[in-house]
Amino acid sequence: MSKTAIIAITKHGIEIARKIKQKMPEVEIYVQAKHSDGGTDINWFSEQSTQLVGDLFKTYEAIICIFSLGAVIRMIAPHLVDKKSDPAVIVIDDRANHVISTLSGHLGGANALARLVASLLGAQPVITTAADVNETIAVDLIGREFGWTIENFENVTKTSAFMVNEEKIAIYQDAGERNWWCSPLPKNAAVVDSIEQVKLPEFKAGLVISDRAISDPEIISKSVIYRPKSLVVGIGLHWDTGKDVIESGITAVFKEKELSFKSIRNISSIDREARAKGIEEFSKQYGISVEIYDKDKLAAVSVPNPSQTVQKFEGTPSVSEASSLLSSKGRLIVPKQKFPPNLTVAVSRINFV
Repeated sequence: MSKTAIIAITKHGIEIARKIKQKMPEVEIYVQAKHSDGGTDINWFSEQSTQLVGDLFKTYEAIICIFSLGAVIRMIAPHLVDKKSDPAVIVIDDRANHVISTLSGHLGGANALARLVASLLGAQPVITTAADVNETIAVDLIGREFGWTIENFENVTKTSAFMVNEEKIAIYQDAGERNWWCSPLPKNAAVVDSIEQVKLPEFKAGLVISDRAISDPEIISKSVIYRPKSLVVGIGLHWDTGKDVIESGITAVFKEKELSFKSIRNISSIDREARAKGIEEFSKQYGISVEIYDKDKLAAVSVPNPSQTVQKFEGTPSVSEASSLLSSKGRLIVPKQKFPPNLTVAVSRINFV
């Protein structure tokens, strides 16, 4: 998917679009063919603008429209799906006085794009999302720059409303990066020491940042749960160990130890001449990367459960524990678990400053 498209329908719009492209050369410009000056830096279109906007809405991550806000709203309305999938849309007036964040301000990045484009044009960005104008926590963006995911997105809207209305919010964190909020916390947000405190009646909602499984229905219903990428799963296996075996082993360990699968940053293992097919298939299915290490590096890692058998066949006394520790640079929280006939699983947690 291409990143950003600019649509212009006037001569002034062409000038503005080209000014943006000078600073953002990756953007693609679309202009009605009747205004063509022969420039090869522009895609000259002959279809109706409404049709073009509909097509671009499905294929670009962001759309910059240089014409009236009302017209843009009418054009994009039939194509809206939800805030998790709709592209960012910003609107610029024909004199480049204002750059308006119109759609997908947070998740889609329209607010950030509007500010960027406004700075390039010397224009005024227009941002209307409540979290931004009130300079408070944007609930749907916490940890996004670190790759965190939200487990229960259905709670975002009501929790965002509590946040901007300055209702008291509990924040609990036991994993992940700590610098997700650079300024002093809003006065209505309070850090709590235990997840159970989220249930206190004084708190309208909670922000829970954890890699642990959460089963308490009251906490789940009251909170937005964020899953930081804080766990590394070390795998010891035979060359022909299949994806299903790996998946079953990891799932069993995470269920028993009450950890969240969504917090896996990567898996790790030993470097062989040919990487085990099962690891490749698991990685591809779940979008989880693999880090591999040669036997000498693994052998240098001190582990609680070295194995003479592993030493004999792999040239190192540990694969699963050693690789997870090496990859995470953290601490082992699940010593190796054995799954016959030839799979071992260990989990380490990354230490974040």
